[in-house]
Amino acid sequence: MTDPANPSIGLIGYGEAGHTFASSAGWEGRAAAFDIDAARRAVMESDGVVPCADAAAALESAGLVLSLVTADAALKAARDAAPVLRQGALFCDMNSVAPGTKRAAAEAVHGAGGRYVDVAVLAPVNPARLRVPLLLAGPAADEAAAALAAAGFANLRVVGEQVGRASAIKMIRSVMVKGVEALTAEMMIAAEAAGVTDEVLASLDASDRSDPWAARAAYNVERMTTHGLRRAAEMEEVARTLAELGVEPAMTSGTIDRQRQMAGRAADWRDLRKGEAE
Repeated sequence: MTDPANPSIGLIGYGEAGHTFASSAGWEGRAAAFDIDAARRAVMESDGVVPCADAAAALESAGLVLSLVTADAALKAARDAAPVLRQGALFCDMNSVAPGTKRAAAEAVHGAGGRYVDVAVLAPVNPARLRVPLLLAGPAADEAAAALAAAGFANLRVVGEQVGRASAIKMIRSVMVKGVEALTAEMMIAAEAAGVTDEVLASLDASDRSDPWAARAAYNVERMTTHGLRRAAEMEEVARTLAELGVEPAMTSGTIDRQRQMAGRAADWRDLRKGEAE
């Protein structure tokens, strides 16, 4: 069982996140790590983390485990780690994967006697470092929050006992965060091609809304349910404009589809919101 006052720490994956956390927290003598890239051993040593030849060695004495691998390797990492975890070890899956992937990982960890914790990292680890916002979910989320706080993390919030809830918040939030990035790129490429970048940006500044996101989301959805067909037609002309400039309207094409799908669905949206509230 993990001692929240002095957790022993095992890290699976030692890229930017592992290095940032360990070097910021000063885990010398308390942490061991494994990474499939042997070149990371030198970084571990410089951070005072014990480099290990395999996951079993990194986890054999760890009460608190941080899984920090790439998204495509997250489920395999959990399944490979499960048999070598200490009984009762907290396995904090900090990878950006779908809720279903985390539930599958939790099944493997729980089946082997570990305690799986769904952790969502809501911002880049640099420059936030140990103050990066972390959401925790799962039956052992409260205990994991105590152990992570003892390890130096300073921005923790438990969002429920259901594995996948923290991941769902991050994944759905990313629709907006990453989507805005992609939309920005599409807009800027077209604006540069048309030679109107300054004017487009100035127009956006003039119309910028600073309402809370709850109000903005309600307004945006209402616009689509009421005017979706007209807006879809307008966006088809936007797509045509981009194509004329030699810019593939990848994001704009999706906007056309979503506007058309939402048209006339105000009642459906109200029912969905009512069901969520209940």
